[in-house]
Amino acid sequence: MQLETHFAAIVQNSFDAIVSKDLHGTVTSWNPAAERIFGWSAEEMIGSPIRRIIPAELHHEEDQILERIKSGAIVSRFETKRLHKDGRLVPIEITLSPIRDSLGNVVGASKIAGDISETVELRTRIADSELQFRMLANNIAQLAWIAQPDGTIFWYNDRWYEYTGTTLDQMFGWGWTKVHHPDHVERVKNRIQQSWDTGIEWEDTFPLRGRDGSYRWFLSRAKPFLDDNGKIWRWFGTNTDITEQRQNEETIRLLMDEVNHRAKNMVTVVQAMVARTADRPFSTALTGRLLALSRNQDILTKREWRGAPIGELIRSQLAVAADLIGDRIVLKGELEFTLSPSASEAIGLAIHELATNATKYGALSQPTGRISISCSVVDEAGRKMLRIDWDELDGPAVSPPARTGFGTVMIDRNPRAALGADVQIGFPQSGFFWKLVAPVETVRPAQ
Repeated sequence: MQLETHFAAIVQNSFDAIVSKDLHGTVTSWNPAAERIFGWSAEEMIGSPIRRIIPAELHHEEDQILERIKSGAIVSRFETKRLHKDGRLVPIEITLSPIRDSLGNVVGASKIAGDISETVELRTRIADSELQFRMLANNIAQLAWIAQPDGTIFWYNDRWYEYTGTTLDQMFGWGWTKVHHPDHVERVKNRIQQSWDTGIEWEDTFPLRGRDGSYRWFLSRAKPFLDDNGKIWRWFGTNTDITEQRQNEETIRLLMDEVNHRAKNMVTVVQAMVARTADRPFSTALTGRLLALSRNQDILTKREWRGAPIGELIRSQLAVAADLIGDRIVLKGELEFTLSPSASEAIGLAIHELATNATKYGALSQPTGRISISCSVVDEAGRKMLRIDWDELDGPAVSPPARTGFGTVMIDRNPRAALGADVQIGFPQSGFFWKLVAPVETVRPAQ
């Protein structure tokens, strides 16, 4: 009696529907969970056929279940759908066992049914999410892939297979190295291994072999995705075809080199004409300025006219005293600050003029003289300014020139007009100084 009471309590308090029926499919018991899941009360269902809650298109299931139960078999867990009283379909998971009498004869079936609506909804969401991911991953222009935390690549998008003509079995793990150019593969492996080891985002450029055997250049990136504990869960990578871009850039570079070459040839012609038609002092000064322009142009052409680091520009214009840099000429400060092409021209010509004067009359005209060149970005009244200081020390006594000539234009008026700069020039006993302060927005390349 105690066991029956215990069993009854389990049935009454179960979260799953526990239903029994005879061998004709007539309901003989219906617990509270069945009422909750299907909407029918025990009074409505006991004595009624179980087919009442089975969709017409699934009645064959009941026929098969009854046949198996009559044979004494257990119907193992399976998923199906049943009708709620309000007409909607309820996804459920069912297990059925035969009920036997005291003589061991099968007289009915016991069914346990669990509502799996939430599970099905979650499963559907996951499937939808996976489908959306595959649609996105397989329709982007890039080759894409996913790797485990240690860098083992286990998934590629369709674009990868279409381009390389490979299979996942061939590419799994480090198989991707098979489609890399032999001249680059070791470099790429070393660089990407550093990212696997450190967790730092990876970027590289290299050629990949296509299914036709030809190579194309790709810009490749990989980003780590972290789990809730901050550890790397997966790496997601893409390879973007930049072959045409590289070819266009190479064409532009060749054209720029050609323009630069022709411009320098023109400068050479002008120098020759000046040498034949002008007096020597004028010829020498103009030739030096033309060479200064040519050096500026070389730097800008090499950098595709995107601008020039101020330190590199200054060093190029100190060509007449290049052997003294680091000894009697000290450069310091923010030497990597990038100047726009127009600012490079104005400042480059000024530095050339200062170096020429220092060699002829200033600190570099004596073995004890020194020059300090400092570049910095300072804040003046809330505005960022580029400041360049040229200070000459331990040279001969200096004094303001009796007259101003073209050199003054180059170091004073030209920077003021071209850059909106403030220029200060002084001739104290300690030595000549020149200071330029210009708004950062007028000297930095446009973004």
